[in-house]
Amino acid sequence: MFWVGLALAAVAAMAGVWSLGGPWAWRRPAEPGPFARGAWLWPWVKALEPWCAWLVSWRMRRRFGLRMRQAGVGEAWRVEQWMALRVLAGLATGVGLGAACFAFGLDDSASILLAVLGGLGGSWLPDQSLRRRAVRRLARMQRELPFMLDLMTLCVEAGLSLHAALRQVAEHAPEGPLRRSLRDALAAMRAGVARDRALDQWAQACMVPAVRSLVMALDQADHLGMSLAPILRAQAAQQRSERFLRAEKLALEAPVKMLLPMVFCIFPCTFLVIGFPVAVKLMELA
Repeated sequence: MFWVGLALAAVAAMAGVWSLGGPWAWRRPAEPGPFARGAWLWPWVKALEPWCAWLVSWRMRRRFGLRMRQAGVGEAWRVEQWMALRVLAGLATGVGLGAACFAFGLDDSASILLAVLGGLGGSWLPDQSLRRRAVRRLARMQRELPFMLDLMTLCVEAGLSLHAALRQVAEHAPEGPLRRSLRDALAAMRAGVARDRALDQWAQACMVPAVRSLVMALDQADHLGMSLAPILRAQAAQQRSERFLRAEKLALEAPVKMLLPMVFCIFPCTFLVIGFPVAVKLMELA
C-alpha cells in the first residue's frame, strides 16, 4: 500500500504541475529551441522557470547565452527556461532510474546512489543536445556560404550595388540559418542601422569565421574603393576549397570511427557464424 500511495501522490503532483503550466502552453515561442517536437514540455518549463532562476549565476548566464546564440535558439529560450529544462531532465532520469532499481530489488543505498548519478547525467543531456545543434548549425551555414557568395558575385557583376546584391541573396538563396540571419541584417539596415554595423552584427550573430572574413573583406574593399566582384569570387573559391577539405577530413576519419562498431558488433557475429558449424563438428567428433 505504501508504494501505491507513493505512486498516486507522484501522479497527483505531476497533474498539479501540468495544470499550473497549462495556461502557458498556448504562448510558447514559435520555435521552442532544439525540442520543437517535444512542445508538451513547455508548460512544465514555464511552471519551473521562477523556481530555477536563482540557480543561474552570471557566469552561467554568459556561457549558456553564448551557446544558445551558437545554436540559433537565443531568442526562443531564456537561460532560466533552459535551467528548468535541465532540472526536468535530471528529475525524470533520476526518478526513472530509481524506480527501476527498486523494481529489480536493489538495496536502498545503491538505488539512491544510482538515482542521484542518473539525475546528474540526465541534467547533462540538454546541454549535449544544444551542443550538437550548434555544431549542425555551423556546418549548415558553412555549406550554404559558397552558393550565397556565388549568387552575390553574379549580382555584383550584373551591375547591382552591394545592398541590392545582399537583398537578392536574401530573397532567392536556399532557406537556411545563414539566409535568415542575413534577412535580420537587412531588416536592421532598413531600420536605419549603418551597413557596416549591420554586417558586423550579422557576422557576430552567425559566429562563423568565414562570414567574419567576408565582412572584413567587404569593409576593406568599401574603404579602399576596390571592385567587389573579384573579392567575392575569391571568397567563394576559398570557401569551396575549405568545404572540400572538410569533406576529405571526414572521409579520412570514417575508418577510425567504424573500427569500434566493427570490433564489438560485426566481428563477434562473423566469428559466431563461422565458428558455430566448426564447434558442432568438433563436438560430434569428440
